[in-house]
Amino acid sequence: MIQGVEITPLKKVSDERGSIMHMLRNDSKVFKKFGEIYFSTTYSNYIKAWRKHKEMTLNYVCIQGVIKLVLYDDRKSSVSRGKFQELILSTDNYFLVTVPPLIWIGFKNIGLSESILANCSTIPYNEDEIIRSSKDHSEIPYKW
Repeated sequence: MIQGVEITPLKKVSDERGSIMHMLRNDSKVFKKFGEIYFSTTYSNYIKAWRKHKEMTLNYVCIQGVIKLVLYDDRKSSVSRGKFQELILSTDNYFLVTVPPLIWIGFKNIGLSESILANCSTIPYNEDEIIRSSKDHSEIPYKW
């Protein structure tokens, strides 16, 4: 487990008509503030990696498909420095992942169809706030 990352079990209510999938409430212990909600789609077997946010806290859930989310901690003062955390997100394995700033994130669609990852972030998107790298970043020793 990476220091500061939180996993919150979520409620999914299903019947013959479909499902209601909860994500985040303002009275949740992980809720800080609202910045924006966006959805990232990924085609089967594609990777979106690596990036880290300087200020933004991420709140991820997978609302379609199957995502392998990989987190990497290179923060100098962290007790989990140099560690990875791998999580499989899907509608069948439904939970919220809260990722604090300065954690490298990447994800891969490991399902057969397009996946959708929802993020309720604490600040609106700002290009200057993101550090980006390729999926083959030499300082992140991870094999996709």
